[in-house]
Amino acid sequence: MIIVMGVSGCGKTSVGMQLAKELNLPFFDADDFHSKEHVEKMKNNQALTDEDRWPWLQGLSNNIKAWEQSGGAVLACSALKESYRQLLSASEIPIFWVFLYGSFDLIQHRLEQRTHHYMSSTLLQSQMDTLEIPNYGLHLDVEASLASLVFEINSKLKIHG
Repeated sequence: MIIVMGVSGCGKTSVGMQLAKELNLPFFDADDFHSKEHVEKMKNNQALTDEDRWPWLQGLSNNIKAWEQSGGAVLACSALKESYRQLLSASEIPIFWVFLYGSFDLIQHRLEQRTHHYMSSTLLQSQMDTLEIPNYGLHLDVEASLASLVFEINSKLKIHG
């Protein structure tokens, strides 16, 4: 199981989709699993609370078990706090974590260019404030090209088998 994580706008979906394609694995975006209520909350520039996130994360954890039993998957998920990552890891399925990071200005610019997504650039600061940078996993700067990021992940996956 591979989880590509980071704040909104860092490229989780783009990297995750390309990685899944190259690995011939299904791709899932955690954003697709939010309730309509939570999507509306974010559309209205209201950050989700931990209380909002727990059922969503538990559902993702359950899906991770099912996806792993079906041969694995790539999941794009913000997983901003260590407690969130621990819940996603609760099933003890080995997870290869990829943390995408970049400067506030770069990511804000990306969010401002994005259309057809409920997460606006106004919530970026709350995500940056919530983010607890993991001391494990593969850390990649999103200033690199999509091809370079995916190549680096694939290289590490081959090493870690």
